[in-house]
Amino acid sequence: MFVDGIGFRKIILCTKRVDMRRGVDGLSAYVMLNYHLDPTDRGVLYLFRGRSARTIKGICFEGIGTVLYTLRLAPGNSFQYPRNADEARSLSPEQYRQLMSGIALDGTIREVYPHIDMPDQVAAESQRS
Repeated sequence: MFVDGIGFRKIILCTKRVDMRRGVDGLSAYVMLNYHLDPTDRGVLYLFRGRSARTIKGICFEGIGTVLYTLRLAPGNSFQYPRNADEARSLSPEQYRQLMSGIALDGTIREVYPHIDMPDQVAAESQRS
């Protein structure tokens, strides 16, 4: 259920780093204080990341109590978290599967402009113009 994402009404990724020693109560308080969201909203999975990209935690209120999920990947594998660390982000089921598969949620293709070293004489002439 946790790896597949089946059975959750909504999935929210809290992208700011969290102390992974926290339990259910600590993570619930973190959601309320930092993101002003309700951790007792039934069927909503809140995901948390730590310093290591190998571990992810989740909490979900199931009606009679809160479930704490922990997934630690095998060595050599890692989750690809979004770069903006100050937001909580709602994930679609497809994005959740990408995250759990190790595929980056944000685009990984960036434009790279080559750096061209110009001789001092050419650089001086271009500044005069």
